Amino acid sequence: MKILLINSEYPPIGGGAGNASAHLAQALARGGEEVRVLTVRFGEQPAVEQQGPVRVERVSALRRRADRSGALEQASFMLAGAVAARRLLRRWHPDVALAFFGIPGGAVALHLRSAAGLPYVVSLRGGDVPGFRPYDFARYHRLTAPLIRRVWRRAQAIVANSQGLRRLAAAFDAARPIAVIPNGVDLEKFAVDERLWEPARMLFVGRVVYQKGLDLLLEALSGLKEIPWELVVVGDGAQREPLQARARDLGLGDRIRFAGWLRGDDLHRAYREANLFVFPSRHEGMPKAVLEAMAARLPVVASRIAGNEELVAAEQTGMLFASEDADGLKQALGALLSDGGRRAAMGSAGRRRVEEHYTWERVACEYRDLLARAVQAA
Repeated sequence: MKILLINSEYPPIGGGAGNASAHLAQALARGGEEVRVLTVRFGEQPAVEQQGPVRVERVSALRRRADRSGALEQASFMLAGAVAARRLLRRWHPDVALAFFGIPGGAVALHLRSAAGLPYVVSLRGGDVPGFRPYDFARYHRLTAPLIRRVWRRAQAIVANSQGLRRLAAAFDAARPIAVIPNGVDLEKFAVDERLWEPARMLFVGRVVYQKGLDLLLEALSGLKEIPWELVVVGDGAQREPLQARARDLGLGDRIRFAGWLRGDDLHRAYREANLFVFPSRHEGMPKAVLEAMAARLPVVASRIAGNEELVAAEQTGMLFASEDADGLKQALGALLSDGGRRAAMGSAGRRRVEEHYTWERVACEYRDLLARAVQAA
């Protein structure tokens, strides 16, 4: 099967969805499928690159920052991607397209469906679903709702990466059945066999923005000063400076380190050196960082939201607390920070959980079956 994967985010551009699409592309190709990726060209990246068995083709479109894009940049990819995809179809004839994000990737796939009859599947990731992060996207979703509905309804299939995201999507458009295929994780890359469990060393990985709930974490930690702990925040974003100032005001400045973005060996070292992962996010699809933490044998304290509640088995692989509940977060952390043995047991249980359910090979198999059915039904 020849698969065209369309995503405006692809490493090193973007975040979790870009990484997920790259892992999926490689896993599908290892399984014998012919995969090409259509994405955005950023900086000095080559227009065409062979990454192992996967061919990556990049189009010139507006892109100011590597880690995120705005509405104008997404519109630019929709236009440039549609033109580039039509050219690609003249020299290579895919059987099906897999579009990450209903917009902008799904809009490119919709164009190919209308112009060339190519069937497509849409993989919903979070921000492309109306109702997700309303404090950021409400106006954008109101403006794009008609296009989103058209993209979904012309697709051969729609898939969400968590049950919670599926429910949110169904609330927007109940006419389309929506499958669920979770994200996976690279088990070998994040494997950690041994670590020190005392003193407590917490880790957060992600964008430092309102969505991620780090303000709640600081409030919770301000009530746990009597327990020895330290926290490393890996990531960057608009809230970094305000949160650093807030940490100082709360008397936590010497116990919290904002490390900025870490890649490769530096990121792996952060997972190895931590012994508790904390993720108080307000909205997620299927959080890559939580999967990585579990693969690294870290217990996880996370908000009870879509994605988190499917990954973290409460009281077994970590603790869940109600979203926006800083006191609940404080209680969950208080139960684990002074108990290294319990954290170790939870970390091992988390590793077993991802080994059983969240390998990229398993995820690729589910996508392969879905794409094959889309080709047969077209």
